[in-house]
Formats: sequence, structure tokens, C-alpha cells
Amino acid sequence: MGTRGLSCGGSVSCARTLLRPLIDGTTFEVNFGHDWEKKTYLCYQVEVREGDAWVPGKELQGFLRNQVLCHAELCFLDRVPCWNLDEGRQYRLTCYISWSPCPDCAQKLVEFLGENRHVQLRIFAARIYTIVSGHEDGLRQLRDAGAQLTIMTRNELQHCWDTFVDNKGQSFKPWTELEKSIGAQCQKLENILGDLAKQDAVQAVAVCPAVSLWSLNHAE
Repeated sequence: MGTRGLSCGGSVSCARTLLRPLIDGTTFEVNFGHDWEKKTYLCYQVEVREGDAWVPGKELQGFLRNQVLCHAELCFLDRVPCWNLDEGRQYRLTCYISWSPCPDCAQKLVEFLGENRHVQLRIFAARIYTIVSGHEDGLRQLRDAGAQLTIMTRNELQHCWDTFVDNKGQSFKPWTELEKSIGAQCQKLENILGDLAKQDAVQAVAVCPAVSLWSLNHAE
């Protein structure tokens, strides 16, 4: 039996999920920067456990955005069944998302993790979604379900630029006051999760020392 997803009512072509379109550079900068776009973009990677290492799944990476009647996280969950993830193996799904999950999406992700014990979930958010009441509880429940929640740093943004963006060979150029923005978002997440936010920063560094050193240094 494969991994179970949670549909938002739409249909997904599994053939299309094998494609790896790239985000336009300007679209990436606007949505993952500090312009506060209403759209939500989500980049994802799937890794499978091979001994002591996590190995990227073949062709299992890409990006998507929210649709009129479906948030980006639910569009992502709709894709998961198409990947036929073997329940006899361990997988890690990593999402780089322009907004953290709203309470409803957080609950759907909690349900997904409960039904798919062979899957780990890491979420790197560019900013915290605070518009809907209850967002704090949603993130806490998601963290309690085993998901790792961390704010995107310059290193994650660099990784997304190199991996998911049609960058035309151009190097990533951090926008004005990027570190200040990261610091503010890290503080918001720490206020919500408390010491759990620091633990996730430590775990991210343990997995990839170059990834979230900024988060770890500023969580103390």
C-alpha cells in the first residue's frame, strides 16, 4: 500500500507531477522576499532513507502554488499518492514555503503524518502566517505531530534559487534587510513554539551544518 494523501477536492494528474517546472526569478523574489504577496508558493523535495543517509528521490521535487479553492499545502498533499512511497521504507519530505501553514492546513498535515508513519516532514517557511486566528495552535499541533518547523535563512533561499528557480545562470542576490526580516520571523516562531523552535534549529544544523546556522545563533 502506498502513502495516503488528503485531497482538497481537485484532481491531480500523476503524469504532471513528474515534470519539474522552474519558478520565474522575479516571482520567487517577490513571494519569498518581504513584499507580502497573498499567493503561497511551495517548493518540495522527497528523500528516501538509505542506511544512515537520506538520498533524493528520482524526479521527486518541484514547486506549486495555491489555487482558488485549494491552499498550497493541500495541493502538495494531493500529489503525494502519485509518488507511490513504499510503506516499508522511510521518507523525508522537505517543503520550502512562502507562508507557514494556516490552522486548517496544519491540521491536514497533522492527519497526514498520523496516517503515514513512514514519512517525516520538514517545513522551512519564509514568514509566519498570522492573518487567521489560531495560527499559533496550528503550528504547535503540527510540531507536536513530529514535523520540524524552521524559518528559511539565506542558505535555504540560496538552495531554492539554485534548485527550483529559472535563474538564467544568475547567482542569488539577497534583498535589502534580509537578515533583519529573518530575525523577526525567527522571533515570531520562537514566541509560538518556545524551546521547540530552538530544538528544530539544532536538528537542521545536525542534518546540514551549513543550512540553518543563522537560525541557531539567533535562537539563543
